[in-house]
Amino acid sequence: MLQQLKNLFGIGRPAVPFKELVANGAQIIDVRTKPEYHTGHIAGSVNIPLQELGASLSRISKDKPVITCCASGMRSASAKSILRSQGFSEVHNGGGWIGLQNKIS
Repeated sequence: MLQQLKNLFGIGRPAVPFKELVANGAQIIDVRTKPEYHTGHIAGSVNIPLQELGASLSRISKDKPVITCCASGMRSASAKSILRSQGFSEVHNGGGWIGLQNKIS
């Protein structure tokens, strides 16, 4: 169980090169609610609230890496799991959007 949680949150793995992924065309999917997204977000990110993700998969390309983000990293971890279960092969949990923004700037 502990290892599953570590895997879900990326604990113990090498750091993900978020800046490089974005420079090479990765999609940033912000899974916060629309009101949260409108208070601030990463330029170029796409807002698909977590509760709408399953019905909005056609908006996300399976041919490009996906980085999920939210407010703290919890919803983005769930989004990563959903996307992986739907056949998206390269999905990364970017955690909170502010932290991710700092990593890619």
